[in-house]
Amino acid sequence: MTYPPKQHQDDNINHLVEVIKTYPLATVISVKDNLPLITHLPLIYETEKLIGHIDINNPHAELLKNNNNVTLIFGGPECYISPSIYATTQLPTWNYIKVHLKGKVKAIESKAALKQSLITMTDFLEAPDHKYVLEAENPRLDANLKYIEMFEISITNWEGKFKLSQDKKPSDTIAAREELLRANKESIKSFLDKVF
Repeated sequence: MTYPPKQHQDDNINHLVEVIKTYPLATVISVKDNLPLITHLPLIYETEKLIGHIDINNPHAELLKNNNNVTLIFGGPECYISPSIYATTQLPTWNYIKVHLKGKVKAIESKAALKQSLITMTDFLEAPDHKYVLEAENPRLDANLKYIEMFEISITNWEGKFKLSQDKKPSDTIAAREELLRANKESIKSFLDKVF
């Protein structure tokens, strides 16, 4: 038996890359002494590879080099789907978009490459408005390079998990999409009002 069901899998690399580009904060998972080590880092996609940076004091840094294995999870929008939104009789469910990747990590030792990569990542994350530009001559950037390590991940396995009510009638699938949009807009504000 295939799981998740085929209709909830997405093998279209363009779709998976779009998730990574839109939601670049990855859950990075490595294993040391049979225990998982988990860190959350933004990663930038560059043709079958992901580029990232980590603080040298993060215990995960030593595992993000030397051809170590890594598992990554990128999360897109998600929400509870009430049967009340469907035109047909259904049960409650949870819809979500996730991308799971596996890869091999390699440290990039060049401080010049690290500096350029930080500039490039900032440019990508500032899009489309580019209200801030990280300049190469920025003294704070130079002063902090010694505390940051750069790595790249060669992707060896892709899995797209897009559970979006694709197994329902077309009108119910459309209703679930609208609910995903509505719920995400409302839940973010409500959550932030409670905790921030």
